[in-house]
Amino acid sequence: MTTAPQNTDELYQALQENDRRPYGRARTVTAEELVDAAEQFAEPVPLVHALFELQEAYTYGSEPRKSPVVFARLLTLFDEQPDVFDERRRHTLFWRFKWVANALRVLPEIPLASLRQWLTEMRDRYEKAGLGLQPYYGQAYQLAAHIGEDTTLAYELWAGRSRTRLSDCEACEICERALYHLAAGDDERALSAWEPVLAGTESCQEEPARSVSYALLPLLRAGRADRARELHLAGYRNCRRNPSMAGEVGRHLEFCALTGNETRGLELLAENRNLFGEVDSSLDLFDFLTGVEVLLQRVELLGHGELPAAGYAGRSWTVAGLRAEVRGRADDLAARFDARNGTTAHTDRRRARLDRAPLVDALELTLRTRGLDEVTPAAPVAAPPARTAAAVPDSLPELIVRARELDVQGHPDAKACWAKLRTLVASRDYTHPDDPAVGPLAQLRADLLGDEASRAGDRNEFAEAAALQEEAAGLYDDAGLPGHAAVARACALLAAAEAPAEAPAETSAEAAAETPVEGDVAAEAKAAALGAAHASMVRLHEETAGLAPHQEARLLRLRATALGMRLQNSGNEEHVAPVLAEADLLHALATRHDLGGQISRALLIRATTHALSGDLPTAVTGIDGLLDRLRTHGPAWYLPHTLALRGRIHLALQDARTARADLAEGLRLAADWPADTVETARLHSDLAEACMHLGSPDEALRHLTRSAELQLRGGSRTDAYCAYSNAAQLCLDLGRIEDCIALLDSLLAEPDVTAGEMDDRLVAQLRLTRARALHAGEDLKVAAAELVALAAESAGWEDDPGSHAMIAAEAAVLLGESGEFGRAREAVDQALAAHARAPRYEQLSNCLRELARLQAEQQGPDGLADALALLAEAGRIADEARAAEYEARGRSLDTALAYEHGRVNAYAGEYEDALAALEKALALLGEPGAEEDHAGEWAECVRLAGAVEGIYLERPAAALPRLAAAVSRLNALGHTEETEPLTALAARLRDEE
Repeated sequence: MTTAPQNTDELYQALQENDRRPYGRARTVTAEELVDAAEQFAEPVPLVHALFELQEAYTYGSEPRKSPVVFARLLTLFDEQPDVFDERRRHTLFWRFKWVANALRVLPEIPLASLRQWLTEMRDRYEKAGLGLQPYYGQAYQLAAHIGEDTTLAYELWAGRSRTRLSDCEACEICERALYHLAAGDDERALSAWEPVLAGTESCQEEPARSVSYALLPLLRAGRADRARELHLAGYRNCRRNPSMAGEVGRHLEFCALTGNETRGLELLAENRNLFGEVDSSLDLFDFLTGVEVLLQRVELLGHGELPAAGYAGRSWTVAGLRAEVRGRADDLAARFDARNGTTAHTDRRRARLDRAPLVDALELTLRTRGLDEVTPAAPVAAPPARTAAAVPDSLPELIVRARELDVQGHPDAKACWAKLRTLVASRDYTHPDDPAVGPLAQLRADLLGDEASRAGDRNEFAEAAALQEEAAGLYDDAGLPGHAAVARACALLAAAEAPAEAPAETSAEAAAETPVEGDVAAEAKAAALGAAHASMVRLHEETAGLAPHQEARLLRLRATALGMRLQNSGNEEHVAPVLAEADLLHALATRHDLGGQISRALLIRATTHALSGDLPTAVTGIDGLLDRLRTHGPAWYLPHTLALRGRIHLALQDARTARADLAEGLRLAADWPADTVETARLHSDLAEACMHLGSPDEALRHLTRSAELQLRGGSRTDAYCAYSNAAQLCLDLGRIEDCIALLDSLLAEPDVTAGEMDDRLVAQLRLTRARALHAGEDLKVAAAELVALAAESAGWEDDPGSHAMIAAEAAVLLGESGEFGRAREAVDQALAAHARAPRYEQLSNCLRELARLQAEQQGPDGLADALALLAEAGRIADEARAAEYEARGRSLDTALAYEHGRVNAYAGEYEDALAALEKALALLGEPGAEEDHAGEWAECVRLAGAVEGIYLERPAAALPRLAAAVSRLNALGHTEETEPLTALAARLRDEE
């Protein structure tokens, strides 16, 4: 709080603002300051309100020790000045007797006698005030359940009584009844009792998050794993990082541990690291730590005690080390509670949780199912072994010779040989064989650099690949192998040409940001670089004598590849023939020397070139011939790639069914080879596209996530995140909101993301999708906060003002939904400023119209002026769009604007203006036809006009003919479904006449 309130009006305003803040230290500190401010005024009522706010902040901010102190002040005020407490304040005071009982119960240092004394005080106060005692008996039962004694009698005394106005809410009482049955071992009855809360029928501040956390394991035991999964995803999101719900977080960690999701459990533990230091409630901390220990115990039992784990601040922890620390602290808390209560209830409950065996072997909780072997920092994870593992020789000379033979063939197993050799050569005691068949050490080091460059290229790290190939060429020169050096230099030329274009060295960073190399300019630059690389390769080829046939074939293939990539970037028809000419040279050479693999490569280049040029039928014919050859003569490892290409061509031909068959066969054959050598990730990605075309989005989602997993294992993290981003968007489109949020939360918690090492625009896209998913999941406050933060960050994107305009516009709408129209207007102004630099007509128009509607709907006549000002801005946008000859994707911006004028004026009670605007909208829309797709919009516009005219202007005689004519028109065109709302409105108007 920057300035203390100077009068009670300012105090009340500050209290309202603080009430909108999330629970936590910032809200609590402000509440404390507001109590100090309230004490300066002579009026007791403002002080009562400030104390109520402070007690709430302590209670839900997990500072239970302070709640009773504040309540004591309130009780003293009530005793001394009862008239200060009107009916509402009196109700709040007596309600909060229960808060104090809870606060005392969760602190083991409070004697049991003091707890019972407080309950006696509560009962006496209730009786004196003439209030029903059901709330008192509810607290008595909760104390009995906590202690573990006489629970049956206490439950019956509470549950058998009628509810009163001061009883806990229905949701909380349902949870207590369910927990009673759960403690008695009756899962079925507990789940039956919980159903209204789990279904969302009953809820409150703490529910359903509390009930969900307890219901997860009973649901698993009842065989309802899918329901448990669904509730885990939604329930965890509602309690994460919240100190007052630390116990719930602990039960979610336990659920992960008992369902084979230990990796997710460690992710969630890291996300909730703050709870180790922010939970003041000893009981909540006990529940949290026990859940943490269940998880860590499971991870250690699986042999991963050395893994890093997020724990207490100030030092790094392993799973084993943190488990020992947590065990000691939780044991101490259990002993303190049991000593206070005179029972062994907490020790027994803790032991029962720790002794539970996993309930299922593996329950897929999220779209990122990872094993503990994959829990590392942002380094590539080794791919699982292929089904047909490479036979790697044990003899070093044989291994070197075998690696080179396989490399010449392009065989996938070459990578396994190079990997083993890399390890051997890196060891201190490595001794190079003195064998003429092996060659000098410089040659082997160059071979390994070439393999490393190939892997860098697979990760799109082309500059590094080029540098490695140049270094390899130098070593080949030293070894007296000019043919090898020429191939390496040709590879370096191609990699350098593939590297992204950069701004000239003399260009400043600011100027480079203002004039980025992108779009057509970037494509032209890349095409020119590839052309120059090809010319250099040709000279290199001509200048190198004594090339072996396989080396000459390799150079021809690199030449053809450079020209093929130039064609891909330029799309220039003149670039087709040169590629085919190079492919012909390669085919002729390979045929002359019987190089089977290179013959297939030449045929593949031909088919690919025809596809790039748009001659898809010829491409299919070429691919079919190649497939026949591969199936007869091999090499077999080319089949997956060739089938993938045919699948992509069939997708381009809009034959998704054949494409899926090709891609599925390619994926089946790819299983025989290491995933990183046969483009398995690309096959999954293409299959996802085919499945979407065939109306199988769930299957598409599985392929997308699998593609992302494989890319992540191969070290292509950017590509992996892009695939995951697409998967998250598909989840959102499918209505799988919690899956979407869980996936994005997992990605955004990755070390390279949190460290700011990942591309900021890609991360922004992930956050944007997450904000949209949160909005779809009705978490408006968090969604709005995320969009506002994104809008602030994107304001600095000088090279992309259009995206900033879109993000700021979305933020404005969510702020409007939250009723924060002042902040919404600020966001709109940001969007308009960015729109002036990079027009986004439709997005801005939609934003302004929706914000106007929200303001009129929420504020009525008081919001009309601001709403009309927003619509005036939308009108200016529509004028700009018309002048720019922009065509909206749906209805015209003018039509949408007229319709919104109708709604806004109707919300504000200006019905004549509303009707006139709707008449204009109908004229702009025009009557629907049999084939036109705006029948629904037209019918809705007619319905609203009929409602305004017939109901609010009280002219049903004029409205009914309008509705009847519209119904007749729609029926005649076959749009019968659209007539139902119109018919219902007409019936209502006739009934009211």
